[in-house]
Amino acid sequence: MAIVYKTDFRGVTEPRRGKVRDIFETEKYILIVATDRISAFDVIMNEPIPEKGKILSQISTSWFNRTKNIIRNHFLSNYVADYPYEFHKYSEQLEGRSMLVKKCKPLPIECIVRGYVAGSGWKEYKSNKSICGISLPEGLLEFSRLPEPIFTPSTKAEVGHDENISPEQAGDMIGKELAAQIADVSIKLYKFGAEYLEKNNIILADTKFEFGTDEDGELFLIDEALTPDSSRFWLKEEYSPGKPQINFDKQVLRDYLESLDWNKQPPPPKLPQEIIDKTLEKYKEAFRRIVGHIYPGSE
Repeated sequence: MAIVYKTDFRGVTEPRRGKVRDIFETEKYILIVATDRISAFDVIMNEPIPEKGKILSQISTSWFNRTKNIIRNHFLSNYVADYPYEFHKYSEQLEGRSMLVKKCKPLPIECIVRGYVAGSGWKEYKSNKSICGISLPEGLLEFSRLPEPIFTPSTKAEVGHDENISPEQAGDMIGKELAAQIADVSIKLYKFGAEYLEKNNIILADTKFEFGTDEDGELFLIDEALTPDSSRFWLKEEYSPGKPQINFDKQVLRDYLESLDWNKQPPPPKLPQEIIDKTLEKYKEAFRRIVGHIYPGSE
């Protein structure tokens, strides 16, 4: 199986490299390539997860198509023949793991919606019974369902760790009206995704969205949508608050890293093959339940 850890397209403008995606900007469009890199705690691991980029790209494409009635998104095509000519000779690397998208200016915040108490939200709740300044009921256990999904934005760190901020701070950064709009849309997208996934026995514990504006100032959903990289997925039939959940995301990687004496700063520790294989199986199962068929090459 072909692994793409980093694109190297000669004769094409050097991309901007994110934690997972290589982003090529052309005169009219942006081409996003989902590599097989994986990050945890905002640190990129040295070992790739084979096929992961293809799984992520195809899951996002399916969600972009399903959620167009909620908000427009930047997706244009994932057929290499539709891409600018200079990329055609790299079709083998691009096929299945890339998409051509509309140019948008990204907003400087990440839009996280939580339906359950987990991760950094649980740590904050234990300290002061709130998440991102939003007061929550007493007595919640780890992984408890919240009375209603909450919008808990964070900053976007080019280097280092993102930081949780309150909805009010988001309003100070991008304007109260726009902050209210993205909060409303984020909650609608979360509820849509949660309802769809529940039919496939998956709980959507939380997820992250990103938005941008086009040249006319119109809001678009960008980046990725409801993938194992940007969401926590739990097995519904085994769900129980207060105990570890069976997941379909990169929690297996996070749990392994938490077991180490590692300060969550570069350089990352070496990943054993067992963790790489387990992570890939989680992503393949998420693909099957979201897209509706077995990932090609899976038994």
